[in-house]
Amino acid sequence: MKGLEKLQNLKAYEVKENRFVKELDSQGVILEHKKTGAKVFLLSNEDDNKVFCIGFRTPPSDSTGVPHILEHSVLCGSDKFPVKDPFVELVKGSLNTFLNAMTYPDKTVYPVASCNEKDFQNLMDVYMDAVLHPNIYKEEKIFKQEGWHYELESEEGPLTYNGVVYNEMKGVFSSPESVLDRYIQKLLYPDSCYTHESGGDPAFIPDLTYEEFLEFHKTYYHPSNSYIYLYGDMDMAEKLQWLDEAYLCRYDRKQVDSEILQQKPFKKPVEEEIFYSITEEEPEKQATYLSVNTVVGNDLDKNLYLAFQILEYTLLSAPGAPLKQALLDAGIGQDIMGGYESGILQPYFSVVAKNGEKEQKGEFLAVLKGTLRKLADQGINKKSLKAGINYYEFRYREADYGSAPKGLMYGLQSLDSWLYGGDPMLHLEYEETFKFLKEGVEKGYFEQLIKDYLLDNPFEAVITVSPKKNLTGERDEALAAKLAQYKESLSLEEIQRLIKETKELKRYQDEPSPKELLEKIPLLSREDIGRQAEELIWEETFSQGPKVIRHCVNTSGIGYLKVLFGTDKVPAKDLPYVGLLKSVLGYVDTENYSYSELTSEIHLNSGGLGLSVTSYPNLNCSENFTGVFAADIRVLYEKLDFGFEILAEIFTGSVLDDEKRLGEILNETRSRARMRIENAGHSAAVSRATSYFSPTSAFNEMTGGITYYHFLEEITKNFESRKQEVIGKLKEICRKIFTKDNLLISYTAGKDGFYNLEEAMKKLTDKLYEGGGQIYPFSWIKGNKNEGFKTSSQVNYVARCGNFKEKGFQYTGALRILKVMLSYDYLWLNIRVKGGAYGCMSGFGRSGEGYLVSYRDPNVKETNQIYEEVTEYLRNFQADDRDMTKFVIGTISDMDTPLTPSIKGARGLSAYLSGVTQEMLQEERDQVLTAGTEDIRALADLVQAMLDTESLCVIGNEEKINENKNMFNEVKNLYHG
Repeated sequence: MKGLEKLQNLKAYEVKENRFVKELDSQGVILEHKKTGAKVFLLSNEDDNKVFCIGFRTPPSDSTGVPHILEHSVLCGSDKFPVKDPFVELVKGSLNTFLNAMTYPDKTVYPVASCNEKDFQNLMDVYMDAVLHPNIYKEEKIFKQEGWHYELESEEGPLTYNGVVYNEMKGVFSSPESVLDRYIQKLLYPDSCYTHESGGDPAFIPDLTYEEFLEFHKTYYHPSNSYIYLYGDMDMAEKLQWLDEAYLCRYDRKQVDSEILQQKPFKKPVEEEIFYSITEEEPEKQATYLSVNTVVGNDLDKNLYLAFQILEYTLLSAPGAPLKQALLDAGIGQDIMGGYESGILQPYFSVVAKNGEKEQKGEFLAVLKGTLRKLADQGINKKSLKAGINYYEFRYREADYGSAPKGLMYGLQSLDSWLYGGDPMLHLEYEETFKFLKEGVEKGYFEQLIKDYLLDNPFEAVITVSPKKNLTGERDEALAAKLAQYKESLSLEEIQRLIKETKELKRYQDEPSPKELLEKIPLLSREDIGRQAEELIWEETFSQGPKVIRHCVNTSGIGYLKVLFGTDKVPAKDLPYVGLLKSVLGYVDTENYSYSELTSEIHLNSGGLGLSVTSYPNLNCSENFTGVFAADIRVLYEKLDFGFEILAEIFTGSVLDDEKRLGEILNETRSRARMRIENAGHSAAVSRATSYFSPTSAFNEMTGGITYYHFLEEITKNFESRKQEVIGKLKEICRKIFTKDNLLISYTAGKDGFYNLEEAMKKLTDKLYEGGGQIYPFSWIKGNKNEGFKTSSQVNYVARCGNFKEKGFQYTGALRILKVMLSYDYLWLNIRVKGGAYGCMSGFGRSGEGYLVSYRDPNVKETNQIYEEVTEYLRNFQADDRDMTKFVIGTISDMDTPLTPSIKGARGLSAYLSGVTQEMLQEERDQVLTAGTEDIRALADLVQAMLDTESLCVIGNEEKINENKNMFNEVKNLYHG
């Protein structure tokens, strides 16, 4: 491990501790920078996906969102890199594998990651200069753009607020779950920083002054208050010496009062009712949230930290979990949520009954406390506890965080102890903790936790969140009146000053950074990029049984098994039932297990099982696609037999006749589907708009989109009259699709993992139904509906989609570059920077489908107009060689994200089913690497063809959609209760 032996020779640092972390196969070193007191933590290992992070304790003293606004603003230029948006310049032109910044209730962190040494060094330099020497002191317009500002276009026009964080938080506060989360911390910690909203409450963000904003940076963004983390395969001594010489040595030690104070425990619980907005048409009945939220020790107790994750699983998350089931059986709420919230000094445990009645609060508390008392006195099911422990231990050991580098996740986890004066390795060294918890199952440890923290503990808040019709409209009207009144109080001179400031801000936003400043951002060359496309890993094999797609890659002894069944044995009108089936199977009894026993069996013997319905486009014929019902299970090689056995039990042995259980699943499924739409309105809008012209997207809509959500609404509303029909359909679909001739197996493992595959498969294939049956070509009504979906949200999600292949254009690698250019140049500048939306995205697929979409956007018509003008931007596109190189590198960064074994397998399967070849991937990469300005300008007609499809869908603010109703063929409510 490079450079560790030289650490003792670094005069600028004192080594506090140095020990091997066997769980991470890493050498952990804790240091302190002598001159400033900056805290440093290293994890040295062989991982070439290197991570750097600098974080600061940033406790807020109000809810103006100053930590969040500062997080955005410091990335808008610095002394060494004085361009207006170095963050965007890096995204466009870096090989990073992670690049972002995050605000938490008590800390702000700035992490970067890259596999390229030169790129990694560049990222560190830009981020260190950003946080310590930002341009915010030189340019107030940064604060106005990222935080908030008055906007006034003319003397007659309305006075409004705008700003990126302001609009982002309006979007956050549009979700009742987010409103509840905010008030939990507000009530539980009235005397600590957690009572304030670090992200910013839109009602208070405009109270923040520029002077207070700067003062917060002066106070907290100092090396003496910093936490610096390095992870991976690098010369640690060299990096630390550079950090000292380039930045830290310029500072003296400073006393920063950033300690996170403990909240004194309550002598009795507190109670409060708050409100969230619904539209006029949504019912108030069964729309209330009831919650109990209890503080649980502190984050420096490593046993509690893990034990309450296990209790969350055992009491609430697992199907049939006793606390969840008791509340459902009592008819309190239709969806039981909650869990353990750590990552703050004093974590809390929440139980939330969603879609209940306010009058049920007393019964809710009685059932909840009574069930916990019974569990504490009579004991928790030991098998369920052991299953929870095994499930979490598997996850900790596997360390599969998808596209997020595991080194990043370790760094964030280290702050769960380090930030509060603890050992940063406390929660990373988990083996002893799991051993303790396993022993604790037999000793009543978990039952005692329930008594100590959830029963005999008055440190809790009971919160009721009730619906209120048109609350968003009332608040919007009150705000408009307040701003109008303020405008009336201004003199003509003051009004003209606001108009002038609005124009000056827009001029500042329009004006690009000078070329000589842009060139200060470090940039790799095209020669630094590998020419070879990432290899597809799949091999098609045939045995006496089903077709198997093998993906041979080192998986550290874990087999990633995926079984797929075609959905074309089901007519299109019944596809929503296929979507429902994925939520039912695994959550009902089977022939040999109750549904709670089934879950325990799965988690005792595997790393978890998931069901999904998805589709793979056919790149040779746009009208065709492969729709599948899929099951994923991850098992150790020696447990492969179990994987197939439990899948057979679920597919052919599930008991689908339990009307009560089916009703519970439907209510929960509808609730979670709505939450997904609320949290990802941009994805829902793109899916819906694309479904107007794409059979693949139309399938996805029917099985998981807005169409599917409306199906769930209708079924739950009329469950009593339709339950037998639903049961009959689910049984019929099982018999149609779970057949031997309809099975495809995808398996990702190392060489040793394939030895038993053929024999193990029989555990499933011998139990499947016989084949045969009709094949149904997919059918749907093609045509633009162009819908405006009204919600009680304060912001909008505007999607414009189309197909360029239908107009004769072919996919090219230059479209990958276009995605980066639009998302971080044209759309970023016009929709985010100038328009105030929190986000904007674009994408263009091999199937010919493309989209432009905004996220938490205050606008509708203006955003669509920006989409319309994309082609003009492309026809006039000019870039020198450096700018084109920057876009190329940023594109390759997106293409070269390191892949986990499971993702490599999924990528190979997708290529197999869609018809993507290695030659296609290499051609795409070559087109990216050799692209010039003429290749980008040549895309103008292609993008115009996509826009000419004229498929538009907007989800958002009721008033805003009504105001722009002439843009839509249909305007309607998204939710109907």
